Amino acid sequence: MKEHDLRVHPEKDRLPRSEQLAWKIAQVAVDPVEVETEVEDMIVNRVIDNASVAVASVNRRPVMSARAEALAHRREGGATLFGMGPDVRVHAEWAAWANGTAVRELDYHDTFLAAEYSHPGDNIPGILAVAQQCHRSGADLIRGVATGYEIQIDLVRAICLHKHKIDHVAHLGPSVAAGIGTLLGLSPEVIYQAIGQALHVTTATRQSRKGEISSWKAYAPAHAGKMAVESVDRAMMGETSPTPIYEGEDGVIAWMLDGKDAHYRVPLPEAGEPKRAILSSYTKEHSAEYQSQALIDLAFRMGKKISDWDKVKDILIETSHHTHYVIGTGSNDPQKFDPKASRETLDHSIMYIVAVALQDGCWHQVHSYAPERANRPDTVRLWQKIRTIEKPEWTARYHETNPDKKAFGGRIIITMEDGSVLEDELAVANAHTLGATPWGRADYIRKFRMLAENVVPEHEIKRFLEVAQELPKLKAGELHKLEIHIPEHDLRQNTAQGIFNFK
Repeated sequence: MKEHDLRVHPEKDRLPRSEQLAWKIAQVAVDPVEVETEVEDMIVNRVIDNASVAVASVNRRPVMSARAEALAHRREGGATLFGMGPDVRVHAEWAAWANGTAVRELDYHDTFLAAEYSHPGDNIPGILAVAQQCHRSGADLIRGVATGYEIQIDLVRAICLHKHKIDHVAHLGPSVAAGIGTLLGLSPEVIYQAIGQALHVTTATRQSRKGEISSWKAYAPAHAGKMAVESVDRAMMGETSPTPIYEGEDGVIAWMLDGKDAHYRVPLPEAGEPKRAILSSYTKEHSAEYQSQALIDLAFRMGKKISDWDKVKDILIETSHHTHYVIGTGSNDPQKFDPKASRETLDHSIMYIVAVALQDGCWHQVHSYAPERANRPDTVRLWQKIRTIEKPEWTARYHETNPDKKAFGGRIIITMEDGSVLEDELAVANAHTLGATPWGRADYIRKFRMLAENVVPEHEIKRFLEVAQELPKLKAGELHKLEIHIPEHDLRQNTAQGIFNFK
């Protein structure tokens, strides 16, 4: 990997294109380096993982709404929609929108955390949609996805957005654009322009993840993917973007991030260096914010030692800066203690998550967030006793560059009314590469089967898993086989009247 200096340059510098980050990203995208077998296998795992969480969310309202919008933009030979089978096709950008929403709705797929946060699996819907519409092969898709993961993760390693209250999907627009560029074999010039446009139209504030969190949380990455598809389309037709998009004196860094004195060092693969970033990411065993994964596993084992929850006096969670300030009491969000809060809000409340995990000893993507579960009196009482603090050692491990030391867990200290104390810690989730039960292909398949049960017929489950595992061998025009068909009577539709279905 080579680190690239990234600074703001006044217009008078006339920063050469070759020195601009968008151009350097484009060079990574066009590098013909082979995809390593280990990376290829992990991409297959993440395609299965995305499908798992998508089928589990197909009948949730935000997904139904996005699907309804997409269905108003049908196209023969276009891209497929999760649940609709291979014969229903829409324009690629609308498939990216609807499928991206389905993947993110439950917040249950992969993650990478560093200077910024990300769910790099959000790259797949947009790249796959274009691959289907443009009749690319499984090998082409794998190359595109490897680029998407690489670019998003490298940006996340170097450039913090949340400090400036910019939503993390600002790194996703450029990565999807770069991935599509690799997929289609586009020139560096076209990819460079597409990256600039994609970044320009996908910067937004973090209010979507603050306070009462709305359904837009699921739409935000889907919107970035859709914008990336459209940006590539325009660039392919010769349209240009604002430049330098990162380094310009009126650009993203100067006015949205660290300002005119900013200095970042962005790591990117050198020419001929394999794109391995996906191997640094990790998926979720539990449907909750990633920083809660290890704490959920920890709560499972600690909860077994408590018989009377009303005898708990206080629960303190010592953890990282991010966990404390974003999903902990450091956020100062009263909604994180509200039993009537939205599922999206509860998913971002480590206090609620730990309370339920302690009591139930298990986690479910629906039942653990159900209103009757959130309003259970003994849970509410326990929930109100939980608080978080940042500990420097956990923040240091969160930002550790050595993957063998990097961790997102914490320590839970439970003080009982009689003064006795129960405390324990867990650095990484059980499913993590370094965890107690690191995940492999069988675990991704098990997750898919669990979430597809009672939603997807058994014969369709088997067919999809067979096709997904043969992804590297799929020929041009065969990627529609990755679509999953759910019987029409089991696939709910949002019938509310909007603009696109206005009559």
